Amino acid sequence: MIAPLPAAARLFVAFPALLREHGIAAAPEQTTSFLMAVELLGPRSVADIHRAATATLAPHPEQRERFDALFDLHFLGGALAEPGDDDFAPDEDISIQEDSGSREVLIGEEVNETGQAATGAEALSIRQLKTLDDSETLRRFGRALPAALPRRRGYRHRTARRGPMVDLARSLKDAIRHDGEVMSLKRLRRVTRPRPILLLIDVSGSMKQRSDANLALAHTIVHATRQVEVFTFGTRLTRVTRALRRKRREQALAEASGLVADWDGGTRIGDALQAFLAVPRFAAYARGAVVVVLSDGLERGDPSALVTAVARLAQRAHRIDWLTPLAADPGYRPETEALRLIAPRLASLSDGASTARICRRILSLGGTQAA
Repeated sequence: MIAPLPAAARLFVAFPALLREHGIAAAPEQTTSFLMAVELLGPRSVADIHRAATATLAPHPEQRERFDALFDLHFLGGALAEPGDDDFAPDEDISIQEDSGSREVLIGEEVNETGQAATGAEALSIRQLKTLDDSETLRRFGRALPAALPRRRGYRHRTARRGPMVDLARSLKDAIRHDGEVMSLKRLRRVTRPRPILLLIDVSGSMKQRSDANLALAHTIVHATRQVEVFTFGTRLTRVTRALRRKRREQALAEASGLVADWDGGTRIGDALQAFLAVPRFAAYARGAVVVVLSDGLERGDPSALVTAVARLAQRAHRIDWLTPLAADPGYRPETEALRLIAPRLASLSDGASTARICRRILSLGGTQAA
């Protein structure tokens, strides 16, 4: 039996439905995220609710004006302009999954079959991830990763032959054994530990050929080191860390594939990163972390959204490394406006064309300087 919806939540649940009635896509998962964001923010004003709605429901930039008008109509009782005020024309029909709990495949009419072109349109689908023959490479990578990651100083101390601090307890015990004579001062040094990893994986149509291998790589990283968070993005943001913690790779990938709804769809990296940073719990994952982005960077949304999001991410993270399969060409240069603008914020823009190359790049991060 389904519990009735609390009266206080009905107003917020009705807003995504109103958006759909006026041609603005809002999936059930986004409705859930909207409710969670409102709860997290503990809104004290309508402006807080508006920020939560914008971050989680992620309207297309060309629909933003209409989105704001509908928000005012719903929450403030304002007047709504006549339909057709915005110029947004989706590249393809957008199918929205109803919250029925079924696993029916929902997909746009045009699916990016080649994996070569990027689009900003959203296509929702379910995908069965393949198990690729990279097992030996991933096994060796998993064993080498903990020692190869960049490290930071922790708050705990350990006995050492040299160090800036005196281990007073051990020094006094040693003095007691020598009739009160202090023969030598014992030393302490701070323990270092691997920096956390934040892995952001592009699952849009233009990255279709790398999605399976990148998720398998993420599963290895999750089991090789403790502090790891993994998100996928295309036209929406999905956290898959918990699914990847399953020990058996096949089970982990099967569960992760069921969580991601925007396989092989459009590419709106900026909107996805904005949604990531809008949730305080998610944004905290980036603090002091090594951020690895596996994406071709073929942004189809507003470039300014990606530039702003990467700037905010760079302020929190230790470093951002962007690995793209397009960089397999030695003469590669960023072609999209968004990627050119964010390049100065990146610690590196490297080759991500194969699992072996990605592994080599990640293992080399410990010996390089952050941007």
